[in-house]
Amino acid sequence: MTAKQTIEAGKGILGIEFGSTRIKAVLIDEEFKPIAQGSHEWENQLVDGLWTYSVEAIWYGLQDCYANLRANVRQTYDTEIENLAAIGVSAMMHGYMAFNKDEKILVPFRTWRNTNTGKAAAELSKLFNYNIPLRWSISHLYQAILDNEEHVGDIDFLTTLAGFIHWQITGQRVLGIGDASGMIPIDPETKQYSAEMVEKFDKLVAPKGFDWKLLDILPKVLPAGENAGFLTEEGAKRLDISGHLKPGIPVCPPEGDAGTGMVATNAVKQRTGNVSAGTSSFSMIVLEKDLSKPYEMIDMVTTPDGSLVAMVHCNNCTSDLNAWVNLFKEYQQLLGVPVDMNEVYGKLYNNALNGDADCGGLISYNYISGEPVTGLEEGHPLFVRSANDRFNLANFMRANLYASVGVLKIGNDILFKEENVKVDRITGHGGLFKTKGVGQRILAAAINSPISVMETAGEGGPWGMALLGAYMVNNPEKLSLAYFLDKVVFAGNTGEEIAPTAEDVAGFNKYIESYKACLGIEQAAVKCKK
Repeated sequence: MTAKQTIEAGKGILGIEFGSTRIKAVLIDEEFKPIAQGSHEWENQLVDGLWTYSVEAIWYGLQDCYANLRANVRQTYDTEIENLAAIGVSAMMHGYMAFNKDEKILVPFRTWRNTNTGKAAAELSKLFNYNIPLRWSISHLYQAILDNEEHVGDIDFLTTLAGFIHWQITGQRVLGIGDASGMIPIDPETKQYSAEMVEKFDKLVAPKGFDWKLLDILPKVLPAGENAGFLTEEGAKRLDISGHLKPGIPVCPPEGDAGTGMVATNAVKQRTGNVSAGTSSFSMIVLEKDLSKPYEMIDMVTTPDGSLVAMVHCNNCTSDLNAWVNLFKEYQQLLGVPVDMNEVYGKLYNNALNGDADCGGLISYNYISGEPVTGLEEGHPLFVRSANDRFNLANFMRANLYASVGVLKIGNDILFKEENVKVDRITGHGGLFKTKGVGQRILAAAINSPISVMETAGEGGPWGMALLGAYMVNNPEKLSLAYFLDKVVFAGNTGEEIAPTAEDVAGFNKYIESYKACLGIEQAAVKCKK
């Protein structure tokens, strides 16, 4: 079929992902190729000290994104989307969306970015003997309990952003296993919430006398490939305000952006991994066995089909780097020179490779927000140098590129050096890798491992979500997700690989030692900021 015939026959599959700064929709054909896209840019808001997006912004963003997709289809193919083979919704993981019996949100959506849950996360980690990160839903719930927030007793349903959208367009209170593993840990044997941890939590909060127990309010866990409901008439109207989209379309389990990143990079098989580097960054390494002990810097989650994954999540990545690049854009505008941002990024990034391997002593802390891996509850972007450092443009840019994956390196050093985790392939995707070869080389030096980047990596999470939709409806032989991706979708393509050089690795190691030694400067900056 041509793309137009695919759309008119209702064979297209739609993936929608809510990222931190952009909501993006990708429509794919039966050969898994993107044939149309739509997007909507948005920003989180700091309200009463907590990062949030309003429910109104969520719906407006979704509808505008879909309308943008419709416009792309009409302009490119002169046709309308009436039906689809499948839909899938994904979003930034974790966080806290609590609703009462009337389906009203009880407090503003608390995103993954919030770091106010330290006491709860520490107590739960000790109770479960398992690392419970600050951003996980269970941390937010227990912190609300510790803070005696009145709304907790009224909770009827607790979910993530992806789970919320899915619920509202299908009526089903379910969640893909990967996203669910960021609510409370998953038992790798049962592929359900850990019964032991659920029981411990219920016993812990029993004195509060709530009307609910934990499983009463959590979404049902579903692995990839399961049917998670159908688009309702109301859901179709919520998605497509023009009224063209028909209800009854099968919808696959909603997932987190970590899971879709694994799918989009063909990294759900054991001994594979991926690094997503954009507004935030995270690495996902699919393990052959559990780690020897819990680590505060490493989160244990799952692939969309339930395999155990070691995740290093960093709240900050390219936002501060982009801010610096924008200064050069302003300077270019002052000179009256036309600005091409791809050229600006390309020139600055490639020039960074001319810098010293250790950045000449320069250090950048890119902490727009707090960074749990390095123990910072709040952030303060900071550039540090001494009078004797080699301060030039190449080293300046290299230091900022190093900073974008510096915290990621700290976490991954534990996996590779202390736990001796083995990987066959790590794939990078996200904005950091847009300038060919540069981010790839920097990351390879950071984690001392070859890094692959695929041509499709730019499609990102929404494409990965659409692939999960395809896995649900176009997999008659019931292949495993890893096999389906490896043999059917990617057909053996592993992308272009860059291996680290000894000089780059040594330079990054020297940089990161200075980075860790000077964290006190960052801590002081945060303190002074208050």
